[in-house]
Amino acid sequence: MDYVLVSSTVCSHSHMNSTPQQPITTTPGHPSSLFPQITTCNTKRDLQQVHATLIKTGQIRDPLAAAELLRFCSLSVNHRDLRYARKIFNDMDQPNSFSYNTIIRALSEDEPIESITFFTQMLCVEFVEINRFTFPSVLKACAVTARVEEGKQIHGLLVKFGFDTDPFVLTNLVRMYVMCGFMKSAHQLFGINSKSVRNESKQGGNVVLWNVMIDGYTKIGDLTYAQKLFERMPNRSVVSWNSMIAGYSQNGLFKEAMELFREMQTSNFLPNYVTLVSVLPAISRLGALELGKWVHLYAKKNKIEMDDELGSALIDMYSKCGSIDEAIKVFDTLPRKNLITWNAIIGGLALHGRANDALHYFSRMEEARVAPSGVTYIAVLTACSHAGLVEEGRFILNHMINVGLEPRVEHYGCMVDLLGRAGFLHEAEELILSMPFNPDDIIWKALLGACKMHGNIEMAQRVAARLMDLDPQDSGSYVALSNMYANVGKWEAVSKVRLKMQEMGIRKNPGCSWVELDGSIYEFLAEDDSHPKAREIHLMLEEISVQLKLMDYKPDTTQVFLNMDEEDKENALTLHSEKIAIAFGLIRTNPQTQLRIVKNLRICDDCHTWIKLISQIYKRKIIVRDRKRFHLFENGACSCMDYW
Repeated sequence: MDYVLVSSTVCSHSHMNSTPQQPITTTPGHPSSLFPQITTCNTKRDLQQVHATLIKTGQIRDPLAAAELLRFCSLSVNHRDLRYARKIFNDMDQPNSFSYNTIIRALSEDEPIESITFFTQMLCVEFVEINRFTFPSVLKACAVTARVEEGKQIHGLLVKFGFDTDPFVLTNLVRMYVMCGFMKSAHQLFGINSKSVRNESKQGGNVVLWNVMIDGYTKIGDLTYAQKLFERMPNRSVVSWNSMIAGYSQNGLFKEAMELFREMQTSNFLPNYVTLVSVLPAISRLGALELGKWVHLYAKKNKIEMDDELGSALIDMYSKCGSIDEAIKVFDTLPRKNLITWNAIIGGLALHGRANDALHYFSRMEEARVAPSGVTYIAVLTACSHAGLVEEGRFILNHMINVGLEPRVEHYGCMVDLLGRAGFLHEAEELILSMPFNPDDIIWKALLGACKMHGNIEMAQRVAARLMDLDPQDSGSYVALSNMYANVGKWEAVSKVRLKMQEMGIRKNPGCSWVELDGSIYEFLAEDDSHPKAREIHLMLEEISVQLKLMDYKPDTTQVFLNMDEEDKENALTLHSEKIAIAFGLIRTNPQTQLRIVKNLRICDDCHTWIKLISQIYKRKIIVRDRKRFHLFENGACSCMDYW
């Protein structure tokens, strides 16, 4: 690896021109016990009085006294005052290594540029020696400011002084490269360290270094290499497990995150706060309510602090797993509520189509003097859209503008969806064209969906053309247009669209549904016969068909957009992924057990009618979360009131 040595901007002095030295391990003794009056200060006024006494008695000239005073106001959790700390430092006659290290460390996070400046100043002071405690803080300052060039120069210095094999220094050097996005440099250092340490127990001892590398690879989305490192680790810590679980969750590998979370527990590692916050998004996305409940109970039993982040994650989990009432309970019992938690509960209510409740909580939020953010308005507008509350939606958008927030593309997207669903297609299109910025594909997709809902092919053709220009490889616009043509029997137009998709190598996303039973997630694709219980599932579907005929149910074959006879269309409808998942749930659970299904696409009209009848025939509550919202089916009705 090439090292860039410190340039002329850094003072050249005697200890920089010397030959490589062994790491300096001697540091000033800890002065806390010599000056107990400093450590017993409870207020800033107390500290100032002690400082004045030290000046008056002349003790301030004692380097240990000044250093302890500096340490207390620089690093104390409750009495930190960087401005006062800098004044103390500047008043010192001859700050020693301990004092320099203290001020560099104190400034490394809040004022990182100043931290680097003090390090440069330290290099210029002849009687002050750099030691192993100097480099980690200044490397941290480089990392948080992404100043990799300065970091490289410091790298050169620490090699010159012989600190490159010190585990503490090396870990912070690797972290600097990782945080600056220089994974190749980080990997080279990590590899050199691994080869240079032959003693396996010693190598395994630097778990922090391994964790830094794993975190770096998950941040750039290279989960394959992160997993390889994780599996190779001689020793692991809770941080190791947390990094991998968070990496899987953040990169959309939700099933892997949950599986690793379970493996963590069987490996005798106790989850901590970070573990729970990391795994809850994965649980939410897969609708794994039982595991989510376990996480909530674990947090209570182990007295893990229920702050805004964990509280909002639990609210989000219960909302997305279909238990909105539990989400409300979590919200109501939070010791402190802030913008994040208010947004979580309003967003959850919106997802469940409980628009009036969402508006009520929005009013409560304002009464609590919590200023809404752009995210809040997205949630409230979404709630209005799911309930068809057009006037309320218009009021909310104007309210946002009146409080001084500028609507973004997401807010216009919600309004387009609201207007389009309610049948105001031309107003929705005019709103798009009048926006102060270029519309994205999400807005046009909302309008295209509304065109499909209301059968406006002329506008759909216009909108689809725009979408194909914006994102030629996205299957959504092609499929929507093809389905609209099929719905009115324009099979030649259908063939043209599908031929274009074939020529461009575009494939439709297959329907996929998940059901959670006894803490396990089962996945089904449309027309899926790969499950070990496939025969029993198909027998259940046949039984359901018999029961449905007694209810005068007729499959809505207009939802099959293929040119085939009616019988084949009916068979195709029977094998939609959510129907297979529900049939599996019926044969695997006791009578009247509630079923929870998650689907990756919008539920079709036929499946919606089918599930309503199933809830009535089999006396089941069935909760389905599709791409847009939640549907609670019970006694032959749906919570969406057939508006979705």
